[in-house]
Amino acid sequence: MSNIQQAGTFTLGSHTVKRLGYGAMQLAGPGVFGPPRDHDVALAVLREAVAQGIDHIDTSDFYGPHFTNRLIREALVPYKDDLVIVTKIGARRGTDGSWLPAFSPEALTQAVHDNLSNLGLEVLDVVNLRIMFDTHGPAEGSIEAPLTVLAGLQQKGLVRHVGLSNVTSAQIAQGRGITEIVCVQNQYNLAHRGDDALIDDLARDGIAYVPFFPLGGFNPLQSSTLSKVAARLGATPMQVALAWLLRRAPNILLIPGTSSVGHLRENLAAAELELSDDVLGELDWVAMAA
Repeated sequence: MSNIQQAGTFTLGSHTVKRLGYGAMQLAGPGVFGPPRDHDVALAVLREAVAQGIDHIDTSDFYGPHFTNRLIREALVPYKDDLVIVTKIGARRGTDGSWLPAFSPEALTQAVHDNLSNLGLEVLDVVNLRIMFDTHGPAEGSIEAPLTVLAGLQQKGLVRHVGLSNVTSAQIAQGRGITEIVCVQNQYNLAHRGDDALIDDLARDGIAYVPFFPLGGFNPLQSSTLSKVAARLGATPMQVALAWLLRRAPNILLIPGTSSVGHLRENLAAAELELSDDVLGELDWVAMAA
């Protein structure tokens, strides 16, 4: 088993989870659409994740759609008692694989039932409402209507905890006035640090922050700097990026995704990577090299 416990733990809803989890998005076909390239390999990755001690898996029924959740069910049922499966609703896939908003009460309700059915669960641990005002990043606008629908499904016992994805600080504040928010999932990494203040605010309130795209949107200069630091440490750029995120704040939970058992093990080894203050200073420069 890997030493992912070295990354520490944080509260996610009613569970305490290890800070290194697994994102299942890449298990679907190219473009997160259609079946996996290799069904057996996808099952092996999921089983290896749990064998390595991972207790937090991030997914959605619009990955595939449906394929990723069905893979999770096939690979992992009966689920371990400590496994937290976090899913998300608020989008649907076009026949061409496009990502489309799905905010109507009917669409949100159907999405919860689809997640329950395809995962083989009677209640979903955590459901993130993915805000789709802009598919490229957070955009202001009221989230009251869709979040009220999700809160109603929570009151019916279909959902234990609620989170938000692709949101602004104002939307989080609005959301917290409607129901308890246990996690926020936004793009954040060494190069994209617009949520710096938000992360610290959430940490003070005990709310988990789950960054996605740990290597997304780097320019060539930023990538080369990261690669040089990684080579000097005998690590991969992804390992360094993940280790930096673990150091950044105690409420950060990581969900690096991969469709390879080898890459999964590499990612989890980031928990053991020590970053000196000098290295952290070097990496901070990456954000300024935009």
